[in-house]
Amino acid sequence: MNDIAKDTPRINEEIRAREIRVVSAENEQLGIMSVRDALALAEERQLDLVEVAPNGKPPVCRIMNYGKYRYEQQKREKEAKKKQKVITLKEVKLRPRIEDHDFYVKMKNASKFLGEGNKVKVTIMFRGRELSHPELGNEVLTRFASELKEQASIEKGAKLEGRNMTMILVPKA
Repeated sequence: MNDIAKDTPRINEEIRAREIRVVSAENEQLGIMSVRDALALAEERQLDLVEVAPNGKPPVCRIMNYGKYRYEQQKREKEAKKKQKVITLKEVKLRPRIEDHDFYVKMKNASKFLGEGNKVKVTIMFRGRELSHPELGNEVLTRFASELKEQASIEKGAKLEGRNMTMILVPKA
């Protein structure tokens, strides 16, 4: 019996308290009674005894249809999950000496990602001797951030990591 998940309430014979406060399915207080009496009452109504507030003094139990209760709870959780927005990290890769047209194409993509509510990681990739001029990459990232300042703010500034320089932009609320 100890393999029950922590988030599921105890039902019927799993309730360990001696005395419990019992509430009917219609939210009507039935008073404090022993678990045995409450179970008999629940069985008589062909329902389950469910511990809804285990930390109360005494614990509160409700007489209800547990299967229906679980179904309603799962339906509510599913609905809440639908409303959640998952933020993903999209990446845009650039070069230190990028042409204007390519720069604006990449910026348009980043703008689209930000419009969808995603974070954007802007990466400047250095090759060969380009690494000896990190200021070029920094200029490109600064220009990128300033072009998108209307719809994004910088979460993490430009930082050189190996042969790449990265910056993270987040959409403005």
